[in-house]
Order: sequence, then structure tokens, then C-alpha cells
Amino acid sequence: MLESSKDSAKLDAMKRIVGMIAKGKNASELFPAVVKNVASKNIEIKKLVYVYLVRYAEEQQDLALLSISTFQRALKDPNQLIRASALRVLSSIRVPIIVPIMMLAIKEASADLSPYVRKNAAHAIQKLYSLDPEQKEMLIEVIEKLLKDKSTLVAGSVVMAFEEVCPDRIDLIHRNYRKLCNLLVDVEEWGQVVIIHMLTRYARTQFVSPWREDDGLEDNEKNFYESDDEEKEKSDKKRPYIMDPDHRLLIRNTKPLLQSRNAAVVMAVAQLYWHISPKSEAGVISKSLVRLLRSNREVQYIVLQNIATMSIQRKGMFEPYLKSFYVRSTDPTMIKTLKLEILTNLANEANISTLLREFQTYVKSQDKQFAAATIQTIGRCATSITEVCDTCLNGLVCLLSNRDEIVVAESVVVIKKLLQMQPAQHGEIIKHMAKLLDSITVPVARASILWLIGENCERVPKIAPDVLRKMAKSFTSEDDLVKLQILNLGAKLYLTNSKQTKLLTQYILNLGKYDQNYDIRDRTRFIRQLIVPNEKSGALSKYAKKIFLAQKPAPLLESPFKDRDHFQLGTLSHTLNIKASGYLELSNWPEVAPDPSVRNVEVIESAKDWTPVGKTKKEKPAKKFYSESEEEEEEEEESSDSSSGGGDSESGSGSESGDNSEDSSEDSSEDSSSEPESETGSEAEAERKRNSKTKRKSDSEDEEKKNEKSKASESSSAESSSMEESSSGSESASESDGEPAPRKVTQAKERKPQQERQPPRKDVFLLDLDDFNPVSTPVALPTPALSPSLIADLEGLNLSASSSVINVSTPVFVPTKTHELLHRMSGKGLAAWYCFPRQPCIFGDKMVSVQITLNNTSDRKIENIHIGEKKLPVGMQMHVFHPIASLEPEGSVTVSMGIDFCDSTQAACFQLCTKDDCFNVSIQPPVGELLLPVAMSEKDFKKERGTLTGMNETSVTVIAAPQNFTPSMILQKVVNVANLGAVPSGQDNVHRFAAKTVHSGSLMLVTVELKEGSTAQLIINTEKTLIGSVLLRELKPVLSQG
Repeated sequence: MLESSKDSAKLDAMKRIVGMIAKGKNASELFPAVVKNVASKNIEIKKLVYVYLVRYAEEQQDLALLSISTFQRALKDPNQLIRASALRVLSSIRVPIIVPIMMLAIKEASADLSPYVRKNAAHAIQKLYSLDPEQKEMLIEVIEKLLKDKSTLVAGSVVMAFEEVCPDRIDLIHRNYRKLCNLLVDVEEWGQVVIIHMLTRYARTQFVSPWREDDGLEDNEKNFYESDDEEKEKSDKKRPYIMDPDHRLLIRNTKPLLQSRNAAVVMAVAQLYWHISPKSEAGVISKSLVRLLRSNREVQYIVLQNIATMSIQRKGMFEPYLKSFYVRSTDPTMIKTLKLEILTNLANEANISTLLREFQTYVKSQDKQFAAATIQTIGRCATSITEVCDTCLNGLVCLLSNRDEIVVAESVVVIKKLLQMQPAQHGEIIKHMAKLLDSITVPVARASILWLIGENCERVPKIAPDVLRKMAKSFTSEDDLVKLQILNLGAKLYLTNSKQTKLLTQYILNLGKYDQNYDIRDRTRFIRQLIVPNEKSGALSKYAKKIFLAQKPAPLLESPFKDRDHFQLGTLSHTLNIKASGYLELSNWPEVAPDPSVRNVEVIESAKDWTPVGKTKKEKPAKKFYSESEEEEEEEEESSDSSSGGGDSESGSGSESGDNSEDSSEDSSEDSSSEPESETGSEAEAERKRNSKTKRKSDSEDEEKKNEKSKASESSSAESSSMEESSSGSESASESDGEPAPRKVTQAKERKPQQERQPPRKDVFLLDLDDFNPVSTPVALPTPALSPSLIADLEGLNLSASSSVINVSTPVFVPTKTHELLHRMSGKGLAAWYCFPRQPCIFGDKMVSVQITLNNTSDRKIENIHIGEKKLPVGMQMHVFHPIASLEPEGSVTVSMGIDFCDSTQAACFQLCTKDDCFNVSIQPPVGELLLPVAMSEKDFKKERGTLTGMNETSVTVIAAPQNFTPSMILQKVVNVANLGAVPSGQDNVHRFAAKTVHSGSLMLVTVELKEGSTAQLIINTEKTLIGSVLLRELKPVLSQG
């Protein structure tokens, strides 16, 4: 088919060949037949031929060289794809003889009009450099030229070439730094990764450490008690840290990329924030990294490794997402162990009880490697949080009776490490472990038990000799590790209890003397010379007891990720924990920042010359039009200055936006929307304009007429919206014209008082949400009465669709049921009950009101009743009642509390304390008490329900007697279970109820729809699907029963 004269046959053949390559099949035998078609006039065939040649040119170099003249001609082809493909094929021929031809082709392609061809030239640079490193200097010239390219298509590829050829030439980046920062968002994803990594290294060499301020605070805390003179000296040395505008530009422009769909981009931004941003701002990356845990297991593995390193130094970043690191049964072992590592790093006094319950489940896992890792994790938690050490130790002792040998063995090893910390207190555990020697066969566990008995042989004088006797019997069949510990145990017992163990020890030493392992033979000779005195024994034998029974330091259980933080996050070196080839280390922060002027672009003068020209065009007609007032001319100048130069002043240099008008408009709009300085400046200008206009106002009637005119004309409203956009920092081409500018200014000035009185009007036109607050602040100023027409406008501009819907109403029914908080027997005479009054809480909008009744059933006065330690889940808050000084016998008092349950039925645990005792109590809310009733119309109910369908809707069929489905019975049963408000219904067979959750304000819509016979459909619509399903389960049995 390739020899055919018809192009259609050749095209079909090439498609099949490329398909074979895509499937991984070898098509190199067809190279001679394919290469003949490289000169085909059909573009489609030529493209496919080049795809084939790129794949096999390196393998079939001799045949490819025969067609080199064809490739050179193709470099001049009018089609950009052909030119780029020819360059790719040429750079794929790895023959040193054609290096000059490749060099010439790259130079020509770097000046090509097509950005796609220039991109391929950047790719060819790396191939040529690997073929002939001597061409480095010439290639650097090409890289320098391509770095100035303003195309987003080229940026990523040329930075990759820079990283491969000359990563140490930071001077090439200086002038292109700001351009790369601003182009970053539009570059392709893999280009973004390369640029971000390069800019991270650049920032570490050019800017001062942003962590100085944090370090200074820590020093102040440490040296609190130093003398005044020393403090003065230190304060003189310290300089206040001010972030370089270019440093801020990089951090700000990379933040939007945290929402990228590409995991590599998110990881790159995360490592940039970790390495160069202030510690207070690095927390934004945690949510994005947790989002990546929903990806495939390979991505999870890399992300979890990086989180494990981060969580060692800054626990607070990931504590809110603790549950995201809980292990799933479907996770592979490598993911499970990494999650365990992170959970251990995040463990503290507040969450350790929750984590230990989680670990108990993990120990029962069928994955034995994971179960063993969990036991090690429990040991690490016990060493880091001393309060739970005893609890962990008791739990591990319980695991010694486990059927699984691996679990028992790992428990023994961990218990041995924990007992080293406090050996005197746990003699019983050592005795229990000695009994296990008969059943445990894992060498490490047996060796650990023998070591423990040897170290504590004086505390178990009866058991230790018997253990040695048993071990002597099985010495020859034991593992080498166990044999060494048997020898050690014999030596320790010989020194402390020689009467009982002298002969046993000599027997074991004789066995060891002829053992096959030379380590054991060496240890035997060493021990015999040390503990058995004879003529040849040296001076060391006197100190044998001190040598063998010296106090050993407790082992330090550290994270395996502790020493990885010196590698850059997200790199192969960090993953492998070893320096990989090609790894570029991050340099330390400089003490003094290098000169920032090197990042200024040379075209600054042309930019300055151009700016006044634009201004004069605007100013001249403005002066003619506003000749009556000097103040308005000044304001016009200020507004034009802010619109044209806002972005430049923010980035630290006026030259940044001088490259092209597009870049300047992007920069200025971005900076004005994200920096508070420009917002406050525009706010102050608006304030001055308002004051000057209100002075010149004639009367309110004229103003209203002008407003009506402005509303009537669509064109003027469009112009006013464009005027507002330009004032927020974005330039448009229409502003440079002479006549439209003054007309826009007049209309904006005429409309200014109207905007003062109706701030929602601004809402409609605003495109930049960050400027919303400064504009809306004048609402608080006193304003004259509004005319009916303006009031109608304001009503029409109401943007909150749900504001009229969510209005809290009074509860339909308040249950009298009380729940026991503290029994009088447990409370030593103090009894407590609690109930939910179903009223909005006075202590906070997000809190549930709780009434507690305290009763003194004893015959003595109870003093100082108060709330003690609170053990609340993450996010939960509690407003406690004021301490009660005293409660007389048989006395009773009712107090109010507020608890923010965070829309969860988790119990709020705390201590109810008196003068002498503290009692652990908890309040667990029924799901129906987490709601506040809402008053709404049937129309609003249907509208809101329409938005809460799909996964937000749960339903169940209820079967009951017809007499239980009367309207009064349904109302009574529903409101008894949950604090819902009744919604008026136009249908007899449909009953509707509405409420909102106390914490988040999410709507909870309940519908009871009666069907034929004795069935009804119970439907709940809510965003809080968990609460909705729990409420469904509680309502179903209530509606079913008579």
C-alpha cells in the first residue's frame, strides 16, 4: 500500500502503521518504505510520516540520514506543522556529524513567526545539548532569545530547556521574572510545573526569608526574662521584615493554580508555598492537597508522602482534615502506612482518644503488615503523649493474647520499647511476657522478651533463671538473634545470681563456642573472658557488672520522614529519600536581598513616554468640558493615573507592564482586585467625589429627573458600566479616544448621588468582587429620603433569592421531655437534667439553647457548681453558665447554656464540677433539636425543593392505620420529633414542614404525601444529607405507630 500511486491507499497504510506504534508493536522493519514518502505532496501523509520518523529515526540513523536534505527543505515549508515536525525528526537523529545542521535549524526556528515552531525549537535544544554539550554557549544565546518570547506556548518549553542546559544562569531570568509570573496562569499544565519549580529556586536566591518575623516572635517568647539592656540591643539588631513586591507577585499569581485539575500543578504550587511563603499563608495549600487524595493511588502516594513531611513541622495545617486520613479498607498497604504516619504526626492531647479508637479497628485488619504498622504507631503515640502511655501499654498487653503471631510479636517489640521508659512500674507485664516464650516463635519477639528479662533480672529473680534453663534446652535450634540474647541473659544472671545460674551459663557458653555463626562464637569468647575471671582476664573483668547492667537510654521513636525536609517537596529525591541524578538543591535564603532593579525591563522609557500621551488625550477635552471647576480636573487626573498605573505601582516597578498593552491591562486589573491598598485608595477617591458633588447639588427633583433619563437610555447604562470597570483598574481601548471619555465622566458624575443612596445598584455592574466592600461602605452615611421610583428600583435589585424564604418562626411545639445529665448516685447527691427549649440561643446564632436543671438531693450544701474541663470534638463550641456559689439541700436551680454542635449529633463531653469533685457528663442532641423552624409560603417551598433533588433527597414509604394520617396527628407527631415549622398547603393529602439547621443555616424540607390506602411517602430534601437520613430514620417509626 505504501508503494501505491494513490494517496488514499498511502494514507490508509500510514494510519495503520501509526496505530501499530500506538499499541506498542514494532514497526521498524517498514522504515525504508515509509521514508520514501517523506517528500509526498499530501500534507496528511507527510504529517504521519514525520510521526513515524520521530519514533524510529534514532534506531535507523543511516536510513534517516539519506533523507536529511528533505528535512532541511521541509524547514522552509509554509505549513507550521510540517516545519515543526521536520525539526523534531532532525533533532531525533542522534548522529554527531549533523550537529552544525541541527544548530542552524534551531537558530532559524527560534525566530519563526509560529509559536508552535518556536516551542519545538526549545525542545530540540535539550536533545542537541545531550548529544553535544560543547554547544552550550551557543544554545544559551538561543535560550536567552526564547525567554523573551511573550507566547504562553513557548514559555514552559524554554524554561525546561533552561533547567536542562544552564540552571545556574539566574541572570537570564531577572528581566523575564515578572513576565513569567503573569503568564503562568495561561501556560500549559506541564509548563506550569516546570516554571513553578524554577521560580521556587529563583525566589530562594533573590528574596529575604519571610520566616524571620516568626523566628523573631519565638525569640521574644524564649527571652522573656532577659534584662532591658539586652532587649534593646536585640531590637536594634532586628529589622522589620517587608516582603519584596516581586516575592508577593509570585505568591499571588500561583494561588489560583491550587484549583488546577492537574495534580502535578497543585503539588508544585504546594511546594512553592511551603518553601517561600510566610508560614501564616502556607495553610491555604492543605485543602488542595487533601482534595488530591481522591485521585488514583499513585497520586495519593506522592501527596501523602509530602503531607507526612509537612505534618511533622506544622501540625496545625492538617488538623482540621484529620478524618481525611482515616484508612479505607480498599486502600493498598503503602497508602495505609502513609496515612498511619500522618495520623501519628497529627496526634495530640485533644484527638488522641479518637485516634486510639480508630487504631483499635486497624489492629484487627486482615492485612498483617498494616496491623503491625498500627501497633508501632500506638507505641509512637504513647511515647509522644505521656498521658496515654499507660492506656496504650494496657492495650498492647491485651494484644498479646491475639491469635495472630505477627500481631503478638510486634506488640512484644513495642512493649519492650515502652517499658524501657519506666521499667520499675511494670514487673507484672514482664512476668506475663515470660510465659509467652513457650508460644511465640517470631525471632524478634523472642529476642525482645529475653532482653527485657535480662535487663530486669533483679526484679524477677525467680522467673529469670527458669527462663534461662528453658532457653538452654532449645539453644541449638534458635535463630541467631535469639542466641545472642540468650548469651546476654546468661551473662547478666551470672553476674547477679551466680549460685543458681553458674553452671547453666557455662553450658550455654560451651554451646556458643562451637556455633556455626562467627558472631555468636565471637560473642561467646568475649563474654567468657569478661565474666569468668582467670589469669588471662584483663582489667575489664572488674567492671563486667557495670558494662552489662548499665542504664540503657530509652529508644527514641521518630518519624521516618523527619530527615526528608532537606529535599525539595514533590521531587524524586524527596520520594526516594536519596539524592537523585539531576536534583537541584534549594539554596538558603540570602541574609541581604540582591538588587531588585535587575528585574526592571529596559523598555521603561517608552512606557513612560506613551502614558502621558494617553493622558493628554483624556485631559484636554475634560478641561474644556469642566472649565468651571478646578477640583473635577484634579479628580479626573487622579482616576486616570490609578487606572493606568495601578498595576505597575503594586508590582514594585512601572516597567512591568511596559512590554505590551495586553500585559499591562491584565496586571493592573489583577492587582487592583487583589490588593487592599488599591481598594482603599479608590474608596478615598470616591469619598472625595461624593463630598464635592453633594455641595454642588441643586435639589433632589433635578437629580431624580437625571436618574430617570439615565435609566431610560440603554447606551448610557452600558457606558457607565464600562466606566466603572475602568475605575477598578482594567483599561479598555475605547478610553483612549478623545470624545467618549468626557461624556462617560459627566454621566458618572450625574449618577453619583443615586449610587450613594442605592448601593445594590453597584452590585449589578461590578465585575470584580474584591471591590465590593469599599463601594458598599457609604450605606452607613445619612442620606435623604428616597423617592418612590428609587424604592421600586431597590426592590427590583434585591439579589438574595433566599432572603425572603429563610425567616425563623416560633416553634409549633416545645416538648417537656428531659434527659438525665448526672444521676444523684454518681454525682454524690448532685443530680442534673437537661432539655431543649427550642428557642434561638442568646449566646450565639449558631448555638443550640440547652437548659440544665441542677438539684441537690443530699443533706449538705453543695458549693461552687461550675463547668470544668471540656472535651469537645473539633469545631464544636460551648458557652457555659456562670458558676453557682452554693445550692442548699433539696434546692434546685435552672441555668442556660449554648452549644454549637456543628450540625452533628456527636456528644459534647465536659466535666460538671463542684468544690470537691468533678463528674464526666455529656449532652447528645437529638437530630430534631439541631433545627430552627422556618416560615415560608407553599410557592417558596416548591421552589427550594426543586433545587434540592438528586443526592439531596431521601424518601421512605410509611405504612400505618388511616386514623394516624389525619392532619392533626401528622403535625403532632412530626413536631414532637423535630423542631419544624408547618408550611401552608393547598392539598389535603400533602403536608409540608420546613426548618433550617442551626449551625450552617441549610434548609431542611420535610414532605408527608398521603397515598391510597394506608401508606404515605415521607420525603426529606436537604444539603445536609447525613442529618436528613438520621431524621428520616427517626420520623418513620413515629409516623407508623398508632
